[in-house]
Amino acid sequence: MSPIPSQSPPSVPPQTGLVGWATQNGGTTGGGGAPTTTVTNASALTSALNATGSAVIRVSGTISCSGMLRVRSNKTILGNSGATIVGCGLNVSGDRNVIIRNLTFRDWNDDAINVQESATNVWIDHNTFSNGYDGAVDIKRGSDFVTVSWNRVFNHDKTMLLGHSDDNGAQDTGHLRVTYHHNWFDGSKQRNPRVRFGNPVHVYNNYYRANTGYGVASTENAGVLVEGNYFENVPDTYHLGEADSGPGRLVARNNHFVNSPAGQTGGSVASIPYSYQLDTASNVKSIVTGGAGAGRITV
Repeated sequence: MSPIPSQSPPSVPPQTGLVGWATQNGGTTGGGGAPTTTVTNASALTSALNATGSAVIRVSGTISCSGMLRVRSNKTILGNSGATIVGCGLNVSGDRNVIIRNLTFRDWNDDAINVQESATNVWIDHNTFSNGYDGAVDIKRGSDFVTVSWNRVFNHDKTMLLGHSDDNGAQDTGHLRVTYHHNWFDGSKQRNPRVRFGNPVHVYNNYYRANTGYGVASTENAGVLVEGNYFENVPDTYHLGEADSGPGRLVARNNHFVNSPAGQTGGSVASIPYSYQLDTASNVKSIVTGGAGAGRITV
């Protein structure tokens, strides 16, 4: 089937500021107006991320490292033009109020970004991820109030896990509320995202291209709203349950399909508490490919 031509771009520009769950619970400001530190090597980056107090950290050039670097509360991490982190990832564990924008991650040996242990108010925006070992953005262990927006993932398998284990419902139920919007799942195989327990999880205005595993999975009684997305050449767009995980709930509306079937739905999802601008689904491919990933914004 030939791709369906997009409609004219909308007259209202897409929202590129903070939208979604990270606006709740007091909002997400990162380092705010704190002093800026520019880092160019792994040692300086590690120290800046792990320091107490508010800070704006600018990453310049290519930094090679390994493992996971701990990110403390009240940090804004911004990539200068071309900034790249190779071999390692960022770990937001039990901390809050963190912003990560405009970075390229590749070849990480664990996760690229890991949000865990009841971390709250995290915004992950306009980053590019490729060729890593495990998750590009994994969110788990009771974390909450997270927005994942305008990122591009390509040449990668396990993209975005929300909730790490079927056995962790006691910690995760009532949490894991995440918004995924305007991301470009560019041939990324699976977990775009894979959701446990969180409700409502909002997946809107993302562009899915040639995801050979699946797009979205709702499992373990999660509630996922799949809204206004563009699916192209995706044989399994969204479904309930995954592997040994029991089914969740999933509501789908206003999605656009090109050589892709509508997926499996069922049950109800809690209401979305924040305001947002929903782009027309048939325009999402052009909007997202024109704006997602590192290097598309000036920060």
